[in-house]
Formats: sequence, structure tokens, C-alpha cells
Amino acid sequence: MNEIESNRTERNTDNKRAYHNPVMLNECLEGLNLQEGGVYIDVTFGGGGHSKAILQKLAGKGKLFGFDQDPDAKGNADQIEDSTFTFVQANFRDMQKYMRLYGIDKVDGILADLGVSSHQFDTAERGFSIRFDAPLDMRMRPQGELTAAKILKEYHADELHKIFGMYGEVKNAKTLASQIVRDRVRSNMETVDDFKKTLNKLAPKGAENKYFAQAFQALRIEVNQELEALQEFLEQAVLMLKPGGRLVVMSYHSLEDRLVKNYIQKGKFGGDEEKDFYGNVIKPFEAINKKPIEAGEAELERNNRSRSAKLRIAERINN
Repeated sequence: MNEIESNRTERNTDNKRAYHNPVMLNECLEGLNLQEGGVYIDVTFGGGGHSKAILQKLAGKGKLFGFDQDPDAKGNADQIEDSTFTFVQANFRDMQKYMRLYGIDKVDGILADLGVSSHQFDTAERGFSIRFDAPLDMRMRPQGELTAAKILKEYHADELHKIFGMYGEVKNAKTLASQIVRDRVRSNMETVDDFKKTLNKLAPKGAENKYFAQAFQALRIEVNQELEALQEFLEQAVLMLKPGGRLVVMSYHSLEDRLVKNYIQKGKFGGDEEKDFYGNVIKPFEAINKKPIEAGEAELERNNRSRSAKLRIAERINN
């Protein structure tokens, strides 16, 4: 299932100003199995909702590191006055490197809430949303060189075909790629509306918003190398978690969830399982929940973003 941006924005009066409502907060805390004096990492700090709840549970007896490459997240982190909390402004693909700088080799739990925050979608100038006309940016790290506009203007048709087919699961990805190549000769392809004009020519009637969201998701994943970063993060999580330590990952589309599921079940992102002499699967984790946990009706009612969330929890095996 694709992460459909138009279905996730919270619009009631109570949370309109919220940076981001943490999804399945209680389930995440239970999944981490927080221990007194433990060391934990929230690799997607964002608005700090999950981190604040973790710190409250730790009650000053432990350590929490929060990672986020978005400069807006740092502003939220600066508001936390807790000596047990440390914010690291970096991508979670560099988790192990930065933790070593702080003298931390092993931790008791790692939490990742993947995808884009409500704040990022609602900040028009970031270019993540189909709802606002804005520059086609989509960088989670504003200092990055690659933007969505650069992809549309410079990538070859076969590269565009691959991106929209794999990352957006767009059914007519090849046709879309060809249309982009034709349209960019006459259009600068610089803004959200520029791109939507091209998409409108091919979008199925009655399903335009879904089609737009799929295409935007594909661009965002390519701009931020999201799947590559996720794989690097998962490989580092194995090395950093103590035996019995917990990995808690929440994803919002099938591409992410598939990588997480495969790595937990096989220790690989695809392919055949590796087995020992006795036929036991060689893997670093034991799944706590065989099927992904999904939000309950009460949360679905108050937080639309939770509709596509899938939560997987795993425990590091002592091997």
C-alpha cells in the first residue's frame, strides 16, 4: 500500500498546530520493553512525541539519543530539558558512526518511525505535498544536492521509468516517464503545479489524488535515498543492539515494510534463507509479532496518518 499523503493530515482543532502526532505511541513503548538505566535511540525524532514519552518512562535513569537530519526537528529537540537526552542532527544511516563518537557501542532498544512527518507535508515550501504549489524540492536534508525538480529535468526516461515503477508502484510508469521527457522540453518542471499538469494527462479518472501521491512518493524516495538508508540502518541495528535488545520499526508503505519484514525473518533483504547444519534459519532477530501491528479504531479516528502504519517489533538474538 502506498503512503497516501492526502489521507493522513490531521485537521481537527486540538491537533492542528501539532508538529506530528506520534503513531501507535503505546505500542511502540511496549515494543521497546524499556528497562531502568537502559540506553535507547529514537532514529526519527521529528516532533519528539515518541522521545518525550520514552524519557518520561525512563525517569532520568538511562539515556536516549534522538536522530533527525531535518533542521526543524532540531528546534523541537532544543526544547527538551533533560540531561539524559542527546540530539544528533544526522541521517539514521550514520547511526553507528555517531554513537561511537559518544562512546556507545551497544544499546537496549532502537525505534524508527519511517516516512514523512505531518509538519513536513504541511510546510508548503518543502514541496512534499500535492496540496500546495511550491518548488519541487522534497529534501529531508535541505543541504542535499538532489531535488525532485532535478530528477524530473535531468534523469533519462529509463531511469524515470524505474523510479516510478519501483518506488511509486505506478502502473503506467513507462508512459509517465515518456510524458515527462516530452513535457520538460516546453516546461521548466520546477514546481508542484508544473508536475501535476503532466500527471493530469495520465491519471485515472476518479483516482487522481492517489496517482499524484504515488508519483510524489517515488520522487521523495529517490531524492532522499530512503530505501538505501533503511537497509544501512537495519544492518547497523543488528550490530548495535545487545542480546535481548528490541528493534521497533513503523513503516507506511509496502516497500519499507517488506525490507523490514525480510530482514527480521531472514537477516537478508531478499532471496533465500540461510540455514545452519541443523536446518535452523540463521538470522539476527526473533520477531515479537509475526504479523505487523496496525492502529486500532480509536487512533484511526483521531489520526488519519495511522491508517497505513505497520509496526514490527523484533528482539536481538544472542548468537
